[in-house]
Amino acid sequence: MNKYRPITLNRRAKYDYDIKDRLLAGLVLLGTEVKSVRAGKAELKGAFATLKDNELWLNNASIPPFQASQPASSYQPERTRKLLVHRSELRKLNQNQQSGLSIIPLSLGLQGGYVKAELGLGRGKKVQDKRQTIKKRMAERETRRRVKRGA
Repeated sequence: MNKYRPITLNRRAKYDYDIKDRLLAGLVLLGTEVKSVRAGKAELKGAFATLKDNELWLNNASIPPFQASQPASSYQPERTRKLLVHRSELRKLNQNQQSGLSIIPLSLGLQGGYVKAELGLGRGKKVQDKRQTIKKRMAERETRRRVKRGA
C-alpha cells in the first residue's frame, strides 16, 4: 500500500486551528498543475474548503503554472478546485461543519502517483490559546536543548 507523502504544508493551520480530525481527499487538477505540485510550488496559505451542493471545494489554494510549459493567458492559479471524498465522509463533514468546525487543508502530497489533500476538521483558536501554543513550543525547544547538551 502506498503511503501519503506530503509535499506542501500549511504551517499556519496548526497554529490558527485546534485540529480534531483528519482525512485524505483526492484533488481534481490540470496536467500542468500536477507537475507544479510535484515540484513543490503549491501554496496553502489562507486556503479553506467549503461544502456546496453536496460537493467539497478547495478555495484560495495557489498552484502556479509549471515553468516548462507555456502558461495559458486564461489560467488562474487560485481557482476553486474540486476535492474527491467518499459520500460517507462528505456526510460526516457536513454534520461537523454545521456544529461549527472548519475544514482546513493541512498539506498537499502524493499517494500512489495521485495528488491528495490532507484536510483537518478544526475550530479556530482564540488569542490566549495561541499564546499557550507558543509557550508550549518554547518549553519543548528548551528541553531538547538541555538534553542535547547533557545537562
